[in-house]
Amino acid sequence: MFDILMFLFESYFHAGRYPNSDKLSRKLSAAGFEDEDIHLALTWLSGLEQLNKANYPSTINDSSERFYADLEIKRMSFEVRRFLTFWEQNKIITPVEREMIIDRAVALNRESLPLDKIKLITLMVLWNQRRDLDPLIVEDLLTPADSSCLH
Repeated sequence: MFDILMFLFESYFHAGRYPNSDKLSRKLSAAGFEDEDIHLALTWLSGLEQLNKANYPSTINDSSERFYADLEIKRMSFEVRRFLTFWEQNKIITPVEREMIIDRAVALNRESLPLDKIKLITLMVLWNQRRDLDPLIVEDLLTPADSSCLH
């Protein structure tokens, strides 16, 4: 499924939006993706599209610390939670965007998602929120977590 998300971002980022589910399903099938992966991705994207900042309480922006539920801890490693905290503290994402990222991570129903997958989820959440994405943020989210900087 993550290959499909990357394909969507690479193919439709400059257009600002990917096509509706029927058209997208045909395009993904034509691109060689498996039907089961397409179905999983479209279901996940449907959940992403339903996320709305107005559905979150305004008090979420006033909290100073996020305590994770056991299920969230199972789905996201310490490294992932540290990444989200760092990005939130540095105002790269808002507390509501953090919650949206967590929602989409938990929705995958997978144990201990690696940071690279969470970065892609973060990219998709920010893109879906129609947020102007700084090229440096996009680069950071697309850079593998274990790559080293070369100077």
